[in-house]
Amino acid sequence: MRVLGRLDRGLARLVSWVAQGLLWSAVAAGFYQVLARFVLESPSAWSEAWTRAAIIWAVMLGVALAFRQGAMLGVDLLHNLLAPRWARMLEHLVLLIAVGFLGFLVWIGADMTWRVRFQTTPSLGVSISWIYLAIPVGALLALLAALACWAEGPRRARVETV
Repeated sequence: MRVLGRLDRGLARLVSWVAQGLLWSAVAAGFYQVLARFVLESPSAWSEAWTRAAIIWAVMLGVALAFRQGAMLGVDLLHNLLAPRWARMLEHLVLLIAVGFLGFLVWIGADMTWRVRFQTTPSLGVSISWIYLAIPVGALLALLAALACWAEGPRRARVETV
């Protein structure tokens, strides 16, 4: 179990660093786009496409990180009203729904990625499937993260809601 825990933490750290790098690159490309368009008066063709692709990847990787922290598995109001045994049952139900949705997203995302493999982005000159690949990869990482979070058991007692 310790090896799995270390592997889980290492993967989460790697996903976090990649997502952060992608966000920083999107910010830099967006800044460059504004600079090129309004200062140099020569808009860049690649920066807008890269910004969009980097944000898509960062969001999908960020979803996996949120699932790993349990941030998207809570139904706090109802969870707080239930006895601990029933609250855990609610967690199981939410996990089942989330895993079903994420599994569906992996399947549909992989199919979409395969279908667009011959299309290229005009400004970047790469297959658009590299952008679409964010959907199944992010959903698969989120699915694994949700299962890992659930396997740890209840994380908190009662959450205060406003």
